[in-house]
Amino acid sequence: MEVIPGTWNVEPGTETGVKFTLLKTDPSGARAGVFETGHGQVLTPVFMPVGTYGAVKTVTPSELADSGSTMILSNTYHLYLRPGSELIQRLGGLHRFMGWDGPILTDSGGFQIMSLSELAKVTEEGVTFRSHLNGDRHNITPELSVSIQEQLGTDIAMCLDEVVDPLSHKKTMAGAVERTRRWAQRCLHSRTSQKMALFGIVQGGTFLDLRVESAQGLMEMGFDGYAVGGLALGEPRAETWKAVKSTTTVLPESRPRYLMGMGTPMDLLDGIERGIDMFDCVMPTRNARNGTLFTSRGRLSVKVNALKDDLGPPDPDCSCYTCLNFSRAYLRHLYMTGEMLGFRLCTIHNLSYYHQLVSGAREATLEKSFADYKKQVGEGWNSGDESDRPDAVTRLR
Repeated sequence: MEVIPGTWNVEPGTETGVKFTLLKTDPSGARAGVFETGHGQVLTPVFMPVGTYGAVKTVTPSELADSGSTMILSNTYHLYLRPGSELIQRLGGLHRFMGWDGPILTDSGGFQIMSLSELAKVTEEGVTFRSHLNGDRHNITPELSVSIQEQLGTDIAMCLDEVVDPLSHKKTMAGAVERTRRWAQRCLHSRTSQKMALFGIVQGGTFLDLRVESAQGLMEMGFDGYAVGGLALGEPRAETWKAVKSTTTVLPESRPRYLMGMGTPMDLLDGIERGIDMFDCVMPTRNARNGTLFTSRGRLSVKVNALKDDLGPPDPDCSCYTCLNFSRAYLRHLYMTGEMLGFRLCTIHNLSYYHQLVSGAREATLEKSFADYKKQVGEGWNSGDESDRPDAVTRLR
């Protein structure tokens, strides 16, 4: 395979914790690469299931692996509050604690602090907030955020950033960009683990000039990768993609790009087309627990009466454990009776579908045929036998 120059290490000349190699780009802008970490290899583009508390809801680590998961995301804020990062460190780190031997990415907790604590106060020092669990007062600084993630033993850590409403006035957004840059520098200087990669987070809302300014400021510090944050929080979707494109256009090709917290299957393909390598979202697992499946022919609700005697597989084009062994009628029965197995089976399918989706995008990128692949997937979502039952299917577009 052709290798594009730009392989990078956590610290040049020291023990390598994480290495990323960009293998190929597609004319559309899609990229295919590979991570090498202390906990295994990750092929990109990659979708990371969300295990907020050190667990992806309803499924075991072995089921995660069987679904195609290679890297998961856990949350610094929640694990810091409960059971505590120091306890997890004493018990051997997050990998051992949760029984997952693959790579783990942890976010810094900045978004959760601001969204879950009504009394959060941001100063230059950090963020003071009260726990949403018991009201205890805490202060998270950039240095402490990095320390917590090192205690967890994560493979990829995120810098603490200031998250503001994407519809904020430009002056407010510019202030958040500057503070995020200063905090990122403090995070970088406080890192002590050579095995842990550290990503800077690009902010700026939908102001394209601020996005470019934020990205350039972080690039000067030389982070191991870059995340695009502060989007999909209420702004028009067209503005989201303009902001993403303006960011990836200036980011270095040799570093991985991570779009935080989105999205739908077509969002993933739209992001890949704009040069994104990494994604996370609760959508496949949360929708599974609500009785909604993502399939090659659209969204399928297992709750509707039309499925009560349907012996067909949930997705005839899927080879996951759920689709090979169970019918739509059975999944509907499980959901209507509140059986936990139904939530598990739906989660296994949705995760498998997401992983198959990005794996197909990777193969298409390596073959330089991503545009055709995206068109084919989109046609499946907007046509097919599911579209004849509008009560059973809703479309993303």
